[in-house]
Amino acid sequence: MTRSVRPALVAIGVLLWAAAQAAAQPAPPSPEERAQRLAEPDYTLVSLPTSLRVPAHRSAVRITHRFADTIDGAGAEGLFGIDSGAQVGFEYRFGITGRVDVGIHRTSNRVIELFGKYGLARQGMGMPVEIAAFASVEGTDNFGLSGEVPSSHTAAVSVIVTRMTGDWAAFHVEPAWVHHANLFEPAIEDRDTFMVGLGGRARVRPTVYVVGEWVPRVAGYDSHRDHASIAIEKRAGGHVFQLNLSDSVATTMGQIARGDVGAAGWHLGFNITRRF
Repeated sequence: MTRSVRPALVAIGVLLWAAAQAAAQPAPPSPEERAQRLAEPDYTLVSLPTSLRVPAHRSAVRITHRFADTIDGAGAEGLFGIDSGAQVGFEYRFGITGRVDVGIHRTSNRVIELFGKYGLARQGMGMPVEIAAFASVEGTDNFGLSGEVPSSHTAAVSVIVTRMTGDWAAFHVEPAWVHHANLFEPAIEDRDTFMVGLGGRARVRPTVYVVGEWVPRVAGYDSHRDHASIAIEKRAGGHVFQLNLSDSVATTMGQIARGDVGAAGWHLGFNITRRF
């Protein structure tokens, strides 16, 4: 086991242990867990995780799509990037208990991310914010399973602090430490990154939202432009459809930490989430 994998595996192990303790006396999801949270309808903003919990024994899938070419690079003749290839991701997450959910996210460039989240506190009853702990570990080349090339691993641990304003807005602060963020630039000594995700979602119509996120890196590896995204989305029952614009194609914590490593500019993309 490589040293870069151990911190997140330990963190995920702690989350699973907490889940096992909580599942010793299983209970059906509460009405609060099943209810639609109007201020926070999805488990991510654009690429950053939110504190929204998956109800016990329920699941969700998410598809991410980021066009490879930039709007200005493709121009009108390339339909602003739509004619180009894309990085596509598929994600599945499962609620072990009302507090703990785990998942897997795979992108078309053969990166696999395993993640877990533990809900520490709910907003309300004297608690001004919602707090969750998040941990992930990801590997290139299908986490090394294919054995075609050496796999590199990145681990991340973060805290998600959310403040919801009624049913109309949610604001997030997400400090995160990413171990072995620098995979591709050996000339740069820094390997780890400390970054702070900032984001929010505002409900501008009963089922329409505007979303934004920015992830400045405040210490460690910082070689490329910080990740940032804006989006508009539509909620329809258990579906959330999002059209986004990002300065990178990042959808995992390691990719967010690396920032815009491809063509400089803004990429069109979309997310689709379905809750079950």
